[in-house]
Amino acid sequence: MSVSKTTEIKSSSTTSFDDAMKKGIARALKTLKNVRGAWIENQEVLLDEKGKITEYRVQMRITFILEE
Repeated sequence: MSVSKTTEIKSSSTTSFDDAMKKGIARALKTLKNVRGAWIENQEVLLDEKGKITEYRVQMRITFILEE
């Protein structure tokens, strides 16, 4: 029987939501072992004074299997 755990992280990118998601997962893989899935819980953008998007942010949950 395997036991999994979920952790919540936030990641950002000046390019896109997709890039923010990939950066967040890549960072999680540096610290966590046995990562098996991720889901996006929230997305947001930051805007400059003219309304242009300056940053894309994702809040995600990463699921990984605990070692025995």
